[in-house]
Amino acid sequence: MATTVQPRVLGAAHTRLEGREKVAGQAKYAYEHEIQGVAYAWIVQATVAKGTVTAVDGSEARRLDGVLAVLSHENAMDLGDVQDGELAVLQSPAVAYRGQIVAVTIADTLEAAREAAGMVRVEYAAEEHDVVLSQDHPKLYTPEKVNPNFPSETSTGDVDAALAAAAVSTDATYSTPAEHNNPLEPHATLAVWSGGDLTLYDSTQGAPRARDAIAAVFDLPPERVRIISPHVGGGFGSKGTPRPTAIVAAMAARHVERPVKVAATRQQMFTFVGYRTQTIQRVRLGAGADGRIVAIDHLAWEQTSTVREFAEQTAVATRMMYASPNRRTGHRLAALDVPTPSWMRAPGETPGMYGLECAMDELALACGVDPIELRARNEPETDPETGMPFSSRGLLQCMREGAERFGWDGRDPTPGVRRDGRWLVGTGVASSTYPARRMPSSAFAQATADGTFVVGIGAADIGTGARTVLAQVAADALEVPIERVRMEIGDSALPFAMLAGGSMGTTSWGSAVVRACEALRERIATEHGGEVPPEGVRADADTTEEVQGQEKIARHSFGAQFCEARVNVDTGEVRIPRLLGVFACGRILNPLTARSQFIGGMTQGISMALHEESVLDVEFGDYLNHDLAQYHVPVFADIQDIEATWIDEDDPHLNPMGAKGIGEIGIVGTAAAVANAVHHATGVRLRDLPIRLDRLVGRL
Repeated sequence: MATTVQPRVLGAAHTRLEGREKVAGQAKYAYEHEIQGVAYAWIVQATVAKGTVTAVDGSEARRLDGVLAVLSHENAMDLGDVQDGELAVLQSPAVAYRGQIVAVTIADTLEAAREAAGMVRVEYAAEEHDVVLSQDHPKLYTPEKVNPNFPSETSTGDVDAALAAAAVSTDATYSTPAEHNNPLEPHATLAVWSGGDLTLYDSTQGAPRARDAIAAVFDLPPERVRIISPHVGGGFGSKGTPRPTAIVAAMAARHVERPVKVAATRQQMFTFVGYRTQTIQRVRLGAGADGRIVAIDHLAWEQTSTVREFAEQTAVATRMMYASPNRRTGHRLAALDVPTPSWMRAPGETPGMYGLECAMDELALACGVDPIELRARNEPETDPETGMPFSSRGLLQCMREGAERFGWDGRDPTPGVRRDGRWLVGTGVASSTYPARRMPSSAFAQATADGTFVVGIGAADIGTGARTVLAQVAADALEVPIERVRMEIGDSALPFAMLAGGSMGTTSWGSAVVRACEALRERIATEHGGEVPPEGVRADADTTEEVQGQEKIARHSFGAQFCEARVNVDTGEVRIPRLLGVFACGRILNPLTARSQFIGGMTQGISMALHEESVLDVEFGDYLNHDLAQYHVPVFADIQDIEATWIDEDDPHLNPMGAKGIGEIGIVGTAAAVANAVHHATGVRLRDLPIRLDRLVGRL
């Protein structure tokens, strides 16, 4: 071990350890792993939104050179009782949504598999489908819980009476469209069976959790399944759980007794790999003349599928944001003939805070109170829902720091009065928040005789820089330079780790890494007299008891987004010349990767506000714009001066590093800040996202 104390590496802006591999094209993603004798699978999708497959004719496809097999529900292996209906691939002739997997072709080459897929003839007994969400849909019900396990309904006080008696009140309905995750790397899997054991090279946000889920699907002990995923080209939540592509690869490989690769096309990414549900939200706020809130009512309508229930926690953040003696939140769900929604960056908080923060802007105008001051007047001393103290709550500090940096002071609150030629100009602000979670994880740390260290944990780096930050965490705990640490991640054979999602990856994994490194140092000191023996020394750590025993306290990150919007009076075109985010997220472990995460989230928030919209074709029950030519995301011209910064926040209640997750909070308040700025510029309040120019033109 080192005899001198090394400079701390946590808090330093360290470049990514795998950066050179990636820019040189040497980093292998799921589809790029090379296995001898590999075959290729191609997915055939349903062309009806509801009904039954009555016949699958693969005879013409099987006659094509190189074709090995055509799978359907008629000849696919029996998966047994699969809990997640989306993973029960080819187990039934029933069709639950358009685009569902109804057949798979397998061939020696990708080209042959694709050509064969076009030759498969599938016949259906189609039924009338139901794909349109509305507030009065006859199938609406109240789910027992919302993602991941929050109560669907909460109520405190007499909300209706307080709203009726309020000096000032607002009542508005906001909506967000369905939005689709589109990571650069699509869902892809290479499946290999050997002696009854299954190895998947898979694009996943959590190899250990994926292993357990896939083992259950194939009725295997978890130790007979291995998931390898050293590099992941983005996920945004869609790769948080196994998807049908992984099951298809494993089924196909078993059927032809050869390794099989499968990758979702970009168009298929709009069907069976998840998406953010459409939401309709009614937000009612009541306040005194001074702007102090006396009642909050937030009700969300959402959709799920008939295959599996997923209820987004849209109204949950409202429960802890602002003080009020009377509060009510709820969710209504309709099971439609659509694919199952799932996680997409900051599920719940992203659409829910859009509704709440736009409503807060409307309340500020109605009360004649500055939007920042309104939030300050309604700052809670403790969590309004649970009564628990906050571990730290830096919202107002973010607001004040952002106001100074952005130049908020002296802002004229009157909408629609500032012009620059043919452009209307306005500014807006919104709060952001996200839970600061930590989940049990395990890790090992090993010292070698040559003075280097190996640290292993089944974590995932989905492009966030997790591999680098964990190496910094280990080096800091070991008090050695980062160059002496080698991180091993992305493999279910490594110690169990929570998935990369919910802004809890680094906080969960880092805790286990710290404890393993501490245990290693202790072993070297007490058992080996401070010297590493030739055979090396290893220590393992599991944080389950530590996490389960943590004190009951409200843990959240907070932030404030400030936006300037310019709207062309002739075309309705919206431009965002300035966007600032200020965040309170505990200790920032790597400023370089942290800024990238904040900027990425804010960019996605602009995209949500102005561009992203999955357009439903009611006649066919499918999304029309299922590629990146028609599903719009920002380009360089759309993102101009975007800045992210943070306040120093010392929070000793979180984890050994004092960190909070940062992957999601950047997107949370951004869309509302943009919408509020557009209203300030134009005087036109658009409550339905995205803010398209056709919704503005003619109203300016």
